[in-house]
Amino acid sequence: MKHDAVLIFDIGKTNKKIMIFDLSLKVLHQEEEIFPEITDDDGFSCDDIDKVETWIFDALTRYSESSSYTIKAINFATYGATLMYVDKNGKRLTPVYNYLKEIPESISEDVYQRYGGKAEFCRRSASPALSMLNSGFQIRWLKKVKPEVFAKVEQIMHFPQYLSYLLTGKVTSEFTSIGCHTAMWDFDNMNYHPWLASENISLPQPQPVNSIYTVQVNGKKMEAGIGIHDSSASLAPYLRGCNDEFLLVSTGTWCISMNPFNHTPLTEDQLAKDCLCYMSINGTPVKSSRVFLGHMHDETLKTLNSYFPVSDDYYKKVQPDAAIIKSLRSSRGSSRFFFKEGIDNNQSEKTFNLNQFKNFEEAYHQLMLDCASLVAESIDLILSGNTVKKIFVTGGFSKNPIFTGLLAHHFPGMEVYTSEISNATSLGCAMITVEKLVGLDAVKIDLGLKKQEVL
Repeated sequence: MKHDAVLIFDIGKTNKKIMIFDLSLKVLHQEEEIFPEITDDDGFSCDDIDKVETWIFDALTRYSESSSYTIKAINFATYGATLMYVDKNGKRLTPVYNYLKEIPESISEDVYQRYGGKAEFCRRSASPALSMLNSGFQIRWLKKVKPEVFAKVEQIMHFPQYLSYLLTGKVTSEFTSIGCHTAMWDFDNMNYHPWLASENISLPQPQPVNSIYTVQVNGKKMEAGIGIHDSSASLAPYLRGCNDEFLLVSTGTWCISMNPFNHTPLTEDQLAKDCLCYMSINGTPVKSSRVFLGHMHDETLKTLNSYFPVSDDYYKKVQPDAAIIKSLRSSRGSSRFFFKEGIDNNQSEKTFNLNQFKNFEEAYHQLMLDCASLVAESIDLILSGNTVKKIFVTGGFSKNPIFTGLLAHHFPGMEVYTSEISNATSLGCAMITVEKLVGLDAVKIDLGLKKQEVL
């Protein structure tokens, strides 16, 4: 029996996934690819877009002819801060420029000065000053540094909309990609920032994120969505599956805390502490904060593993020990040991006096105390004045009972839950696609919640 299904391309910086869901959002199939990076026309590393496009069309051919699935719709979730440029013939003009690429400060500085200075511009655009990660300035960089290329640009699209365009031929835009620290959106007026028009830069007016177009794939009619930004996609199942106000803590290399219920404008202090706004699938601002937690944890763990005679993955076996936690709190109070200065991207260069710890277990509990403290501070930045009573923790640190129990300690008036949704980005993208196709009234979103005990 063939299943009616939706086909989702989940394009991460490292992993590229194909996910197939039935119309009740059950996973029917998944596969994953990692493509080696290539270099762009300046010699900087970037995604191999030719291979990605070939992979997409090969998969469409395969699954449109499948004896197991009837593909009813296709959609795309991709990483943000990435723009694509096409000429008047619809041909792509550039590589997929990497958002880690450095650009001259002058690209953004005079725009800041024209619009009230850096602090005011960043507040109004809800975008910390992040160089190439502010994708709007990628346009200006191309215009200034590669004018011969920019002269040929007919249309500019965010990465997920470009991939959709390959199927639909429709030039589109939507709120989740625009709202991702692009420096292109004026959150005061909820429209494109006027600096774009002042430089004759035009982008499509945003459409609802669940917009779809009918396409033909190998002679078969199906629908194609216009794409979604991955962080907003991962938030979507919680917006649909929870009736209460909540804050989502998505953990991994970056720990991103997202509060969909705090719509107050970002302050200068919040922007200075790496807060920003995403936009939800509903087009509303999502106040967010970030900590480079996974990186800092992993670099510190290397130091512990080299000092104590344990295997590299021994930390996964360490269970919460109330006596150790009590002892550490008694001796150090709330002060941090490993992260005294807070967020530090150069954690690997630090040295520590580890002889004050009796064993690896004690040192690792201190590391978790530090991690939970950092995340709690990050959450506090976007929580004040809000009525949120639930915190959902997803990703790698949700599987660490020491971390989650210590995080619960910081918020005694709230309930902290871990959530075991797998492939939340793909699920969110599939959800908005199925919602448009058949409605979601009969579909139940299981968030896999487990309440955490306070440590």
